[in-house]
Amino acid sequence: MTKVKMQLKDFYYDLPQELIAQNPLTDRSSSKLMHIDRTTGNVTHGIFKDVCDYLKPGDCLVINDTKVIPARLFGVKEDTNAKIEVLLLKRKGDNIWETLVKPGKKCRIGTRLVFGEGLLTGIVEDVVEEGNRLIRFEYKGIFEEILDKLGQMPLPPYITVQLEDKSRYQTVYAKYDGSAAAPTAGLHFTKELLEKIQDMGVNIAHVTLHVGLGTFRPVKVDNILEHHMHSEFYMIDEENAAIINRAKESGNRIISVGTTSCRTLESCADDKGHITSGSGWTDIFIYPGYEFKIIDGLITNFHLPESTLLMLVSAFAGRDNIMAAYKKAVEERYRFFSFGDAMIIV
Repeated sequence: MTKVKMQLKDFYYDLPQELIAQNPLTDRSSSKLMHIDRTTGNVTHGIFKDVCDYLKPGDCLVINDTKVIPARLFGVKEDTNAKIEVLLLKRKGDNIWETLVKPGKKCRIGTRLVFGEGLLTGIVEDVVEEGNRLIRFEYKGIFEEILDKLGQMPLPPYITVQLEDKSRYQTVYAKYDGSAAAPTAGLHFTKELLEKIQDMGVNIAHVTLHVGLGTFRPVKVDNILEHHMHSEFYMIDEENAAIINRAKESGNRIISVGTTSCRTLESCADDKGHITSGSGWTDIFIYPGYEFKIIDGLITNFHLPESTLLMLVSAFAGRDNIMAAYKKAVEERYRFFSFGDAMIIV
């Protein structure tokens, strides 16, 4: 990667509050779609269901099949009955989770917590990085079923409206439990649209990256090279690695659905663009100057100012192109962030 000194302010844009989407559209595929020509920076406008117009037979569309868990739990301290909010971040072992607890000061090591009138209990076993708590949970039955009964979807902090239908913060192809946030570019796809894309001769490959809340963590350093990137767990199996590699070796395009799929692919690709199957943790930080090894196109939502996701998209399409496109998106009243509109860069 070429070392380019980038300032945080280089990725700032002014966004009116009312353009932050608070609810998903009734029809997933009816959001706006901005197309950015990666070479020229030219911008055109359309509807997401017309994404097929920018895909070709032989392309490989890569989707992230992670599933968001209802990771926000509300309980009480066993000894004082004081209210406690627990957000599940990472599974660390059998029934042990790294969590974010509010208020954290009340949850010292040894504190016992009760959820759902005893349906689920937990004990704080350790305090780790950034004040997060390791909690060992105890319950009877299946943890995921209890979580589905007691937990709420951990919507991003900029969404202030409670979601009525949990499934709308899931992609239609969500499969593997583990995310604290949705891979939002995938929210625009319906099963019918995916079938239409496959009928065109486009291959679809699955990867898994469990999205952590670090994706919303603000960059707090002026020189972005000093930013400490969060790590997230990924998986690519042999079958899907082979689908991607065949497309690449045949000279066809790899189109990533979302920054999470992009980060997974770029973490697993060698310098020749060959994907190796496997699993692990990635803290890859992609910003302008990065030389992409595998992806040829990107479908993504509109991201927060000064965020690592905006930096990734700027690395792919060029910072000037992206900042100009975002300015047009504001002028055209696009909807921003998780439940907002989309862009395709090819």
